[in-house]
Amino acid sequence: MALETMALSLSCAKFSSGVEDDDNKEAFVSPRFVVIGHRGFGMNMLQSPDEKMKMIKENSILSFNVAAGFPIDFIEFDVQVTRDGCPVIFHDNFMFTQKQGVIIEKRVTEMTSHEFLSYGPQKDGSNVKPMFRKTKDGRIFEWKVEKDDHLCTLKDAFVKVKRSLGFNIELKLDDNIVYGEEELRQNIVNILKVVDEHAKNRHIIFSSFHPDAARLIRNMQRSYPVFFLTNGGSEIYKDVRRNSLDEAIKICKEGGLQGIVSEVKAILRNPNAITRIKESNLSLLSYGQLNNVVEVIYLQYLMGVEGVIVDMVKEISEAIANIEVRNEEDEEEDDRRECLIIFGDERKKVRISKDEIAFLTKFVPKKLQQ
Repeated sequence: MALETMALSLSCAKFSSGVEDDDNKEAFVSPRFVVIGHRGFGMNMLQSPDEKMKMIKENSILSFNVAAGFPIDFIEFDVQVTRDGCPVIFHDNFMFTQKQGVIIEKRVTEMTSHEFLSYGPQKDGSNVKPMFRKTKDGRIFEWKVEKDDHLCTLKDAFVKVKRSLGFNIELKLDDNIVYGEEELRQNIVNILKVVDEHAKNRHIIFSSFHPDAARLIRNMQRSYPVFFLTNGGSEIYKDVRRNSLDEAIKICKEGGLQGIVSEVKAILRNPNAITRIKESNLSLLSYGQLNNVVEVIYLQYLMGVEGVIVDMVKEISEAIANIEVRNEEDEEEDDRRECLIIFGDERKKVRISKDEIAFLTKFVPKKLQQ
């Protein structure tokens, strides 16, 4: 396992955060490990037996503001553009509802903004078009959560969400559609118009799984960093640019992007890629289900990952809140580091040895196999 070969190279040292060029104002630079709430307070998995995955409607103002109550830096959400040019926040390509016992589906980008907002609970308390969701295996579930909320636009998020909370805005596109450059450009124009009018001093990161969309976002603005999203080979796509971390590095270097957001398994299976990413002056964040495991996040921190997108916002943010590490070479044992670790209000000095790192490098591969 590649992780085991990393044991001797891991320490409490923190990698540099992004490009430190005075002329590169949009570079992503953070003085601490960054925690990002996935779709706000976490994504919904309606088929899951875990009630935590069905607490609050994902990608809603309620979810965003609940997440803002925890020590996180950003929330991540998906933006699509409706037929009438309105950027709305929604993950799935299709909206499902039920009428007279029949499930009806419609593509989000083929709706007007008014039609999109008519789904789910309304501000007047009604719910004429109850929402359903289709899983990857084709099953359909009614979108029931403990705390529901109405759908929202990108403008709503800027106006109604705590200003100190940063936004990771993902341009959501359909993997099964071939987009022309003009269509991509028009979508980005509509998004940037809202950002320009309402962002003010809010921290923003743009991201996309679509290589050409990421490049265009970078070319069309210079105020905010742009990251390329990748599965890193965890899934295979027709577009080979999406199938490895090395391809992601190439896209970023050619397009002048600031960093990569990788599926966490790709990083853990190929830890040497982190060195190549850092040598390319790129920042590195991660996403994925394993990011809900504290030990996995701690290992990523040691490896040099600069931030994580998580669903379990409360548990993860509180576990690693305000983490700071100070290098102190142990004079007696060369293979150990003494570090000051701060978890919330609790200050601890811990000694990180090769044995402890070895535990993490054995623990994580087991998680990779689950």
